[in-house]
Amino acid sequence: MSEHDESEEAFAEATLTQAIENQIETDNPPAAKATFNKLTLVGYPREEILQLMALVLAHEIDAMLDEDRPFDSAWYEQALRALPELPAES
Repeated sequence: MSEHDESEEAFAEATLTQAIENQIETDNPPAAKATFNKLTLVGYPREEILQLMALVLAHEIDAMLDEDRPFDSAWYEQALRALPELPAES
């Protein structure tokens, strides 16, 4: 992997993590804060929770782009609530 690819990957990860932090802070969607609180209560460290939630967001964004469709909020909230189980690869 080139240095350019690594910096793009780091930027994407930071952007997704920031989006998750914004969702938790604004309680929008409510599943974001609920999921964060649930995983905190069962002992997951903050960074790991944010990473898991960012993976779900990335999964939905990829599906949106692949299928040329709008963001599926219902699926996203359901997938967040299912954490720490990650969505199946499609």
